Amino acid sequence: MAKLLEVDKLCASYGATQVLFDVAFALEPGHITTILGANGAGKTTTLRALCQMVRTSGSIRIEGQQVVGKSTESVVRLGVAHVPDGRGTFTGLSVEENLRLGAYARGNRAELEQDMERMFARFPILKQRRHQQAGTLSGGEQQMLAISRALMLRPRLLLLDEPSFGLAPLIVAEIFAIMRTINKEDRVSMLLVEQNANLALDLADYAYLLETGRVALSGPAGQIKNDESVRKAYLGY
Repeated sequence: MAKLLEVDKLCASYGATQVLFDVAFALEPGHITTILGANGAGKTTTLRALCQMVRTSGSIRIEGQQVVGKSTESVVRLGVAHVPDGRGTFTGLSVEENLRLGAYARGNRAELEQDMERMFARFPILKQRRHQQAGTLSGGEQQMLAISRALMLRPRLLLLDEPSFGLAPLIVAEIFAIMRTINKEDRVSMLLVEQNANLALDLADYAYLLETGRVALSGPAGQIKNDESVRKAYLGY
């Protein structure tokens, strides 16, 4: 099967400080892949590099198309949606206005209303809050809005940066269950950066472990989760 995403010899820097060193990984269509690692390992930088938000070298191919050197908007138009850490909602706009902004790059506007109703069906609380200012939502509701807004793009690939951060366990479980449904029913591929390794490995098909900007280990998520030596050495549980 052709890869949806292929990354090879990826290096990324902030000014003179290099963060990623020859990182390589791939993602199959319809799969969920997770990138794990400690704080400072380069997880968030990896997602930013895929979106061309930091200085990069090497190769990033999305459905065979090289994106290194392209604009962030060009990457979005290839069907890549990014849910950043900190959620990144437009706090001064309503829930509905945030969702409409998520579809700005789509050429066909006729299906927008239908897709918005699909988001409200996935996250019913957002329908109740559709006219409410996003900045007044709870943390969990803001995370649901951030994911929904990204899905309004109808992406092939959804990049998720620490979706569980700062949320209560019950809310996290609800969000991850919905993410699994979206992956299975809508066939949206996902690249998940997550510090809660146990949670991420339950959701993902495949996992990569970053250590100081390099891939230290990779393998099927279930295999890594069940390897006690790997868990103790890299995942801390």
